[in-house]
Amino acid sequence: MLLQTSVPSGYFPDVENHGTDQEIKRTGEHLRKCDKCSVLKPPRAHHCRVCRRCVLKMDHHCAWVNNCVGQRNYKSFLLLVFYATVSCSYSSVLIICCTIEGWDSIASQRLKIFHVGCGLWSVGLSLTLGTLFIWYVYLTSHNMTTIEYHEAKRAAWLARKSGQNYHHPYDVGSYKNITLVLGPDMLKWLWPTAISHIKDGLSFPTTRDTS
Repeated sequence: MLLQTSVPSGYFPDVENHGTDQEIKRTGEHLRKCDKCSVLKPPRAHHCRVCRRCVLKMDHHCAWVNNCVGQRNYKSFLLLVFYATVSCSYSSVLIICCTIEGWDSIASQRLKIFHVGCGLWSVGLSLTLGTLFIWYVYLTSHNMTTIEYHEAKRAAWLARKSGQNYHHPYDVGSYKNITLVLGPDMLKWLWPTAISHIKDGLSFPTTRDTS
């Protein structure tokens, strides 16, 4: 999870293409400069206040992995949540089944409370992680980050006010969106280290490219 996701030093956008296919922003700015670290930002890059650097395709700063989730480790984070959900769900089933089967043999009242507490805690954690996983599946299928989701809500609201429809510029279709993150080979979708398909994070396919 400690893969490099920061903007490379000396980055400068392709001025000819930057304002057409790549930098599609409602603000109309073709060259985006970070106010914090004073560097030019590629499309979808944002500044992290914790890491104090601009992160490629930034989703959020995760305290659990002590790093930003971005271009190079988005797949790893998604699979981390998936495997954590599966593991907690499996643990919940084991705890609940063992507690029910051995309930009569548990003599101590405190031990019964402990078993029930562990079961409730594991179920609650499974539901929480499951909800988080479903959320990231939704984001992945729409080729959005958490930051872009909130930006898209505001952009859609502004578009409705002016009688227009908003479409996320990087949403190139659910299957294509998923393969951009997990890879083209379905057999390697659940391999966290299969990231050879991930690009440099300086440019991204858009709806204009596929139309």
